Amino acid sequence: MKLIVTGGAGFIGSAVVRLAIARGHEVVNIDKLTYAACLDNVAEAANSPNYYFVEADICDAEAMADAFKTHSPDAIMHLAAESHVDRSIDGPGAFIETNVIGTYTLLQAARSYWEGLGKPDSFRFHHISTDEVFGSLGPTGQFTEDTPYDPRSPYSASKASSDHLVRAWHETYGLPVVLTNCSNNYGPYHFPEKLVPVVILNALAGKPLPIYGKGDNVRDWLYVEDHADALLKVLAEGTVGRSYNIGGENERTNLELVTTLCAILDDLRPAAAPYAQQITYVTDRPGHDARYAIDPTRMNEELDWRPSVTVEEGLKRTVQWYLDNEDWWRALQNRDGVGTRLGTGSNKD
Repeated sequence: MKLIVTGGAGFIGSAVVRLAIARGHEVVNIDKLTYAACLDNVAEAANSPNYYFVEADICDAEAMADAFKTHSPDAIMHLAAESHVDRSIDGPGAFIETNVIGTYTLLQAARSYWEGLGKPDSFRFHHISTDEVFGSLGPTGQFTEDTPYDPRSPYSASKASSDHLVRAWHETYGLPVVLTNCSNNYGPYHFPEKLVPVVILNALAGKPLPIYGKGDNVRDWLYVEDHADALLKVLAEGTVGRSYNIGGENERTNLELVTTLCAILDDLRPAAAPYAQQITYVTDRPGHDARYAIDPTRMNEELDWRPSVTVEEGLKRTVQWYLDNEDWWRALQNRDGVGTRLGTGSNKD
């Protein structure tokens, strides 16, 4: 199968690219190479004769039409997105542009291409989204595919908008789509502005380990390579027009996650004092959702898929990867916003 993967130089996108190439697919990686992208993420795939790279903005209609015409894909996996909640609080405009206008532009390019082929049933537009579109849960319950949308941040609102656009293009024009909404990802090549890499790298540098509020916000943690496997499964076997929630079945509070990371670091890279002593509580982000949790029943029963990695094993692999790949993360630490507190709401677009 020949795939277009948008955002393939990013965190989740690069995991999809690496796995798809390893499984023998042809992959066209379209990426704008914004601050969070890194071509080193796909270095192991780049030497394959089945790999192609296109540097382009998904909002560029001409470039997207040309990519479809030049490469004639069997499917598109749309992962390109602005995805950092804190950045969306400070600068929502970029999120509307990329996540909403960019998705619209891709849908139009894909629709034109698909119609030009005679509307083959085999084509797929796979839109990859987030569980954050469903809002915030209380102490009990889980998100299902039928949970009403209730986004609370500019980021999740922009992703909710893109989800609605994809469904509309299916219902109105018949475009064969599948959608997925995932829980929090972590793993190798995670850009150092999200919680897991921030904790690892701050710990190693002897800096405070920042935890928002009381650290009691709950997330379901999904190892990124498990997620890539699930996405390819949905692409190949998912029902057209259907959405699938992909979770890690690993709920943890932020404080539990950070203390687990500290214990792993104590074991793998001992310091003079336990790393947990560096934990620091900071003012919570505006509108911080209390809890996310995914009901994985549809993935389990319809596609016979469930995650293979527990959060403890996945975090250990992740810490070891960062310890072994210092050149990778050091090269990113001077990029815009890395190492500074974002999302206070003090900035305006």
